[in-house]
Amino acid sequence: MRKRIKLWKIAHSRAGDKGDISNLSLIPYDEKDFNLLKREITAERLKYYFRGIVKGRIERYELPNIHALNFVMYGALSGGVTRNLCLDAHGKTLSFALLNMDIDLDD
Repeated sequence: MRKRIKLWKIAHSRAGDKGDISNLSLIPYDEKDFNLLKREITAERLKYYFRGIVKGRIERYELPNIHALNFVMYGALSGGVTRNLCLDAHGKTLSFALLNMDIDLDD
């Protein structure tokens, strides 16, 4: 049986936004967990996880020198912060949602 944990237990996230594009970074607290993040957090998985929010494509970039992943999500902010009627349509809210994702640990 695989053990599942919340992503926030092993990683933190930073976010930025520009127009309708959200940029999320995912950084493990311990660099030994970088391969686990690469395995578990794919662009396809994020596209499914944010299926009601992100309307465009998601690109994943690996930054092995700093043990981080970066995701660029297009069509993620309902037109952008200045065009959206939501109270907080900033990308930082997506980083908190990402950290609530369940992932499988290695056996």
